[in-house]
Amino acid sequence: MTENAVLEAIKTRRSIRKYKPDMIPGEILDKIIEAGTYAATGMNRQSPVIIAVTNKEVRDRLSKLNAEIMGTDSDPFYGAPVVLIVLADKSSANYIYDGSLVMGNLMLAAHSLGIGSCWIHRAKQEFERPEGKEILKTLGIEGDYEGIGHCILGYADGEYPKAPERKKDWVYSID
Repeated sequence: MTENAVLEAIKTRRSIRKYKPDMIPGEILDKIIEAGTYAATGMNRQSPVIIAVTNKEVRDRLSKLNAEIMGTDSDPFYGAPVVLIVLADKSSANYIYDGSLVMGNLMLAAHSLGIGSCWIHRAKQEFERPEGKEILKTLGIEGDYEGIGHCILGYADGEYPKAPERKKDWVYSID
């Protein structure tokens, strides 16, 4: 019996931390983004938004800002050519969970389509700064949004990581 494709993607997806510079074709990127819009959200309020950044200049500006927050000079996006920023409306009680589920869908969809991904933090701090608020303003995004994460995307440069063994005390049962 063959494994279900969704379960296989869940078991084999890994964070990629080195990317080729090649851009992802638009039709593949659209499928990944669409998967993010189908994430479960509290009461189906759909509180998150996704900002797709394929413009290299903007991507590099975000990388520099993220690196500054992290306290490094290196590229926190590991050379990935695409950054999907997930933010969620803080007026929704479940906004952090909603945005986190979007991130999960994005990463699983990417993996299922042969695209590497990694969740990069510090979106919260980026979009609390004037530079982040200005990006939202230029896109016409109004409201009180918090950055949940960056889903970086691209083609893996190198070997795909293997899954480590699962810890022994992961699951407890009450029968």
